[in-house]
Amino acid sequence: MTATTSTTGTHGPAPHGPGPEEGERLLRLVRDLARREIAPRAARDEAAGTFPRALFARLSTAGLLALPQPAEHGGGGQPYATYLRVLEELAAARLTVGLGVSVHTLACHALATRGTPAQRAAHLPGMLRGGLLGGYCLSEPGSGSDAAALRTRAVRDGGDGGDWVLTGTKAWITHGGLADFYTVLARTGGPGPGGITAFLVPGDAPGLHPAPPERKMGLNGSPTAVLHLDGVRVPDARRIGAEGEGFRIALDALDSGRLGIAACAVGLARAALEEALAFTRERAAAGGEDADSQGARFLLADLATRVEAGRALCLAAARLRDAGEPFAAQASMAKLFCTDAAMRVTTDAVQLMGEAGWGADRPAERYLREAKVLQIVEGTNQIQRAVIARHLLGPAPGRAAAA
Repeated sequence: MTATTSTTGTHGPAPHGPGPEEGERLLRLVRDLARREIAPRAARDEAAGTFPRALFARLSTAGLLALPQPAEHGGGGQPYATYLRVLEELAAARLTVGLGVSVHTLACHALATRGTPAQRAAHLPGMLRGGLLGGYCLSEPGSGSDAAALRTRAVRDGGDGGDWVLTGTKAWITHGGLADFYTVLARTGGPGPGGITAFLVPGDAPGLHPAPPERKMGLNGSPTAVLHLDGVRVPDARRIGAEGEGFRIALDALDSGRLGIAACAVGLARAALEEALAFTRERAAAGGEDADSQGARFLLADLATRVEAGRALCLAAARLRDAGEPFAAQASMAKLFCTDAAMRVTTDAVQLMGEAGWGADRPAERYLREAKVLQIVEGTNQIQRAVIARHLLGPAPGRAAAA
């Protein structure tokens, strides 16, 4: 399976981009892959905490880790709306896979959009189609939602053009300890957003020490770890953008990344709905008294409506992005609504199924545990509300901009 390519700007319209038939063919291929190779192993691999690294290598070779990137940089040239539908399919089969693709895309974003031609030529082929896996390092133990307060330092060694030496700690890093590269935000100047710069750090850089993976309530197959940077030396050629531009680069990446999380939430909610529907039909076939009751039918109707509404909101924001229009507020709205919907749908699916939903023999309880993290990652839903309100009313008096 290979994703087709066409010429698409990073945020601009694609007048000669792929047509709907091409997108539908791609989705059929992804659905088939998810049905045959991802879904059958999901429960077992999540219980064992197994990360599907070989699968990600295959996805990379097939071009599925490069879908929204411009074709001239080795990307798939697909509209963001198509990419989000692919994420939904992957997340519906196994959230670890959908979320992993979204995080990898987030990690590539800075270089793809702000890198120099020489940087892109040197690094993007491997990042997009060379089997590499990325991580994104913004959050820190003391500055989770207040990203502008990060304390990891990058200090020049040897004057202008010399190496940078990075020291600090990054927290809650998806693919921490497994990634081949990390986009790292570090402080090169004074306090506040203007003192932050972005760097591309190799995963095997001397001085980069991952802690053991975190123990979590869900997504056990997706490693999340603290990363310690103990004098990590990075050439100036791996600085992305100008000094002090890092926070703007990070926010730009998060606007797009939040749409990825929203699409994963739609996929997870859809999987929970499908499980609840299958259970209801099984009960009806077995003659269960309440299997086809009005209460169950109305609840399923509500769950289906939330899934459809989340998908529509997510894709509407993606179409703004594809057209080169501002979409930051809509991205936060999609992330907020879709992840809250996933939490509600998975909770109600378990409730509808009763003991069968609560038991570990069916995936409903896993979906419920996994849904919670989507309300937290890439900006908690409280942060999304702050971002949306800022677009509506302007900055809150006396408060720094939320990430």
